[in-house]
Amino acid sequence: MMLGPNAFATGRNPEHAIICVTTGLLEKLDYYELEGVLAHEMGHIRNYDIRLSCVVTVMVGFIVMLSDIFTRIAFRGRRRSSRDNDNSGSAILMVLGLVFLILGPIFAKIMQMAISRKREFMADATAVEITRNPDGLISALKKLDADPNEFSYVNKATAHMFIVNPFKSDPEKKVKKAGLFDTHPSISQRIEALENLE
Repeated sequence: MMLGPNAFATGRNPEHAIICVTTGLLEKLDYYELEGVLAHEMGHIRNYDIRLSCVVTVMVGFIVMLSDIFTRIAFRGRRRSSRDNDNSGSAILMVLGLVFLILGPIFAKIMQMAISRKREFMADATAVEITRNPDGLISALKKLDADPNEFSYVNKATAHMFIVNPFKSDPEKKVKKAGLFDTHPSISQRIEALENLE
């Protein structure tokens, strides 16, 4: 069974990092395309993207914890004030707590995904700086995007570990721009950015 074409990098810094490549990627790409993909992953390592991703994840968790704490304080304050018959201040706190509880994690996730998309562009630019050959990476991105095989083992939590967005969209409706919750920019955006590098 051939694995889907993929590569990803992990490690806290360039001295303690590794790049993983599937056999599917090795079989589908030629030398220059593979060179572009590996340089892209080296770009993630060189730009400390894995460390940044960990920091952002911790910050997202911190925002969720803060919103939870704020909501608990508001509910406890409401219970106390209902005994004292003073509901105006605690009602405002409770509404603010609910707003933070609902919107805080959403905004944090949107910010996390936006950072992830920007880092993909940076890794692409770093790959071109390393290889001096944007055509290899452009060709690899096109080939990986056109690959009809779906990844059966992918989910939203692991989507960032793929060289391209692993969720295949309808080929009739080619996505020109990435959505707010996408971990990767669209292939057309990445290719356009690579073609405009000077």
